[in-house]
Amino acid sequence: MKLGVFTVLFSEKTFEEMLDHVKEAGLKAVEIGTGGYPGNAHCDMDSLLESEEKRQAYLEKVSSRGLEISAFSCHGNPISPDTQFANESDEALMKTIELAGKMGVQVVNCFSGTAGDHEDAKYPNWPVTPWPNEYSDVLTWQWEEKLIPYWKRVGEFAEKHNVKIGLELHGGFLVHTPHTMLKLREATNDAIGANLDPSHMWWQGIDPVAAIKILGKANAIHHFHAKDTYIDQDNVNMYGLIDMQPYGEVRTRAWTFRSVGCGHSLQEWSDMISALRTFGYDHVVSIEHEDPIMSIDEGFNRAVKNLQSVLIEDQPSDMWWV
Repeated sequence: MKLGVFTVLFSEKTFEEMLDHVKEAGLKAVEIGTGGYPGNAHCDMDSLLESEEKRQAYLEKVSSRGLEISAFSCHGNPISPDTQFANESDEALMKTIELAGKMGVQVVNCFSGTAGDHEDAKYPNWPVTPWPNEYSDVLTWQWEEKLIPYWKRVGEFAEKHNVKIGLELHGGFLVHTPHTMLKLREATNDAIGANLDPSHMWWQGIDPVAAIKILGKANAIHHFHAKDTYIDQDNVNMYGLIDMQPYGEVRTRAWTFRSVGCGHSLQEWSDMISALRTFGYDHVVSIEHEDPIMSIDEGFNRAVKNLQSVLIEDQPSDMWWV
């Protein structure tokens, strides 16, 4: 495995400055935003799609620093009832898949999206309980009429371009657990897999090591985000885990994103890395920094230091002792 970073936190830097900063930190990979929520500060897709020369120059700037691109990321909501945003998300995703195919980038990360509750809805609707029965009816309609048809089409397009899709299992979107990930994969194709982020497992009450085992057995982990979550049990008792307070309300929120090692122990992170290796993942561990009580540099550097102490980089040796 290699250590990398989701470079949106360095959007204020130029592309070259960002690459130099990542190299100096001792990392080996970059995950680059191409549109949607992450923005595209370091990737002009239209320009790169138009020119092989520009694509080669772009890749040379990465490889000359001893780096690789672990994924392109364009998180949006391509099945949103907001037609304009859905179209923008879809366009960014399809262009990103095409660009990834042309540039030899293995993975495109994104969200599954969330539909409305009927054809004329104005806003997304994320059902979280099966009763009253209307919620179950909404969920069935969303999957059968919106989610599966959309990702069948995208999965076929990704396969055509030799690209894997890493859906981030994120609350608020229809694919947010190992079960929903595997359910969509079964209904589409194997190009559809997970960009597994343990921070979203913890706040849903899912053990990330167990999630790795479940998805790893299905060869469904295409990318991995390294982000931690602190669970404040006192606040959970008040607000529950489906906490709608803004992320900035750190004192009262039930859970808060943290830099690696600030929410859970390095032993738990070591266990995750070991599970990734055991169940066949040998790609990049990509740092995502969204810690509200740390600066970008401090949170990033903390994550780098902690992950470097537990990352398994080399292939295992022959078992000389047996």
